[in-house]
Formats: sequence, C-alpha cells, structure tokens
Amino acid sequence: MPEPEVATVVRFAGTVRLSRAPGGPLRLTLSGRAAGHPGEQLELAFADAAPGDLPGQLEDAVIERTGPGRYRIASGARSWTFAARSMHLHRDVAPDFYRAIPPRPAPLVRRLVFGAMLRLAASRAGIALVKALRR
Repeated sequence: MPEPEVATVVRFAGTVRLSRAPGGPLRLTLSGRAAGHPGEQLELAFADAAPGDLPGQLEDAVIERTGPGRYRIASGARSWTFAARSMHLHRDVAPDFYRAIPPRPAPLVRRLVFGAMLRLAASRAGIALVKALRR
C-alpha cells in the first residue's frame, strides 16, 4: 500500500492561539499570522474534536494533511495527529482587495456639502438650527 502524500496546509509565524468549542460544527480553531506573507492574519478551523493534550497556544506551527481526513499539527519538537471531517481556512483578503481596486474618491460637490454641514454643526448657530429642525 503506498504511503499517503503529506501536503502542507498552512505555516504560521510566531504565536498561534488555539480555541476549542465543545459544541457546534467547528471544534478547533487556530489563529495567527501567516509565515509566507508577513502580517496576514489566518484562521484555520477543523470540524471534529482536537487532541486532548494540545496546549492553548503554539509557536511557529505547521499544519499538514497526511491523508483523507487526517491532519498533523507540528510545533517545535512536538506534533499531534488527529482526524477531522473538514477544514476551513480563512484569510484576510482586504489588503489584496484594496490594492487591486482602490477606493473611488468622493465627488467634489459631495465633499463641499458634507464639509459645510460639519462646519455648521460645529457652530452655535448650526446646533440651534438642528434643534429647530428636530421640533
């Protein structure tokens, strides 16, 4: 029987926080920064119970898929192998999104109107006008 191919799912850099949810579909969630992309936040959630001896946080963790529904979490000299029905990887894509599609500047008329409204609201006359309009 051939050995299953091991595939790296995620490499974390620095501290990785682990949270467990006893009920619900996602029972183990790992949160931390990606090793390949500095500053990118990752969350990796597994749908099944985690190993009981897994600590509350890890350093420079590597998560590998060792076979269908089988995963290994390695941190330092320790590793934990467990089974999960599914795995969900969440990345913060906002920086990539706003780099690809920069925000559109507000039209000049809108900036002038809102600027005037803010200056009016900051004055005593503006406050009196707002109070009069609310009656």
